[in-house]
Amino acid sequence: MAFKEVALIRCPDAELEKHRCEIETPKYKLFVRTVRNQGQAVEICQSLVKEEGIHSILLCAGFTYKNIAQIAEVVGPNVGISVARGDGPSNKVTAAAMEKAGWFQ
Repeated sequence: MAFKEVALIRCPDAELEKHRCEIETPKYKLFVRTVRNQGQAVEICQSLVKEEGIHSILLCAGFTYKNIAQIAEVVGPNVGISVARGDGPSNKVTAAAMEKAGWFQ
């Protein structure tokens, strides 16, 4: 049995069916999905946990603590949730690059 994980990335111009991929080895399967909003994130997590038996969810830094709590509630206690967070200087660099790319319009 492979360890199964989904990485969710919030992106303002995400097209769920287009911007996605899967990477698989005999012992690991990674589902990468981009979502525009929290509703899509919840839907994807519910679906992948039910249909694929996801063990772990990795969320990008774009998810708030309330978003994370909602996802945790929906998927239940048997799915691990991790969140990518940077330190202060890294967050400033990242925010500046995202601003330049038009994320916050």
